[in-house]
Amino acid sequence: MPVKDNYAELLKNVDKACQRAKRKTADVQILAVCKNQSVERIKNAYACGIRLMGENRTQEAEQHQPALVLCDIEWHFIGKLQKNKINKILSTFAFIQSVDGIKTLEHIHKRVDQPVPVFVEINVGEEKSKSGFTIEGLRKALAYISRLDKVRITGLMAIPPFFEDPENSRPYFARIREFSDEINRLDIGNCRIERLSMGMSHDYVVAIEEGATLVRIGTALFGRRLAG
Repeated sequence: MPVKDNYAELLKNVDKACQRAKRKTADVQILAVCKNQSVERIKNAYACGIRLMGENRTQEAEQHQPALVLCDIEWHFIGKLQKNKINKILSTFAFIQSVDGIKTLEHIHKRVDQPVPVFVEINVGEEKSKSGFTIEGLRKALAYISRLDKVRITGLMAIPPFFEDPENSRPYFARIREFSDEINRLDIGNCRIERLSMGMSHDYVVAIEEGATLVRIGTALFGRRLAG
């Protein structure tokens, strides 16, 4: 299906999920996951009105971003961070969503002159195959993080364990929302959670019902990815 048709279907589903959760549709943003997509396909998503684009790989970003430099896109890095790529990512992305540990926060803190907003990645299912803070790990680290004044934690990003039935992901999404509320109640100067990046093509409807403000959509927008 054309991107515009997929996007129309996405919007319907987002609107219905928001209605069920008694939320405003405007409070949910769609981020287009650009992995393995051509510049033309990304332009199609942009033409639909999508302004948030996510990249998993710096190599692909180096191809996509120059070709779209005249578009008012908010670029998010959502892939695994490598220490030697952090400087480049900081200079070309508005947000890093995949800050997965204290060392990464420290690397960013040391490299910038002005505070930068980041998302912290939460390994909500405590899966060994995934990176990120556990909820308890981040809870214990908050006092130290509060002293890293060149980073501002403005979002949480999470990928729950995969289930064929997205309903099984609901408790994980709810846990992230509850944890974000807990962090905000602590009123830590550089930790104010304003965005919850959770939910992808398979489970975004449930994520929205549980409080996601940003959903990362690849397949449901662009169709099945090419190999690579």
